[in-house]
Amino acid sequence: MGQVAVLFRLMPQGVETDMKAVAEGVRTALPQGVQVRGMQVKDIAFGLKALLVSVVMADSGGILEATEQAFAKVPHVESVEVMEEGLL
Repeated sequence: MGQVAVLFRLMPQGVETDMKAVAEGVRTALPQGVQVRGMQVKDIAFGLKALLVSVVMADSGGILEATEQAFAKVPHVESVEVMEEGLL
């Protein structure tokens, strides 16, 4: 069993959303065995920003979906999308 690197894009509920608070929520919502490798706030359009979260996890069944669901429950997150996924 190897390691998987995944890049998630989290979209906030609106332009007024505090992205630092979302980032802190992501850190506390991580399932066991998932490590954050980096976070970046990216401008989308008209003041809207997205939080890009790069994580590393074991290549085991269900952990990707569990991580995506955990991120979706973070306050002020409208949607979560897997942008990239690859084996390490």
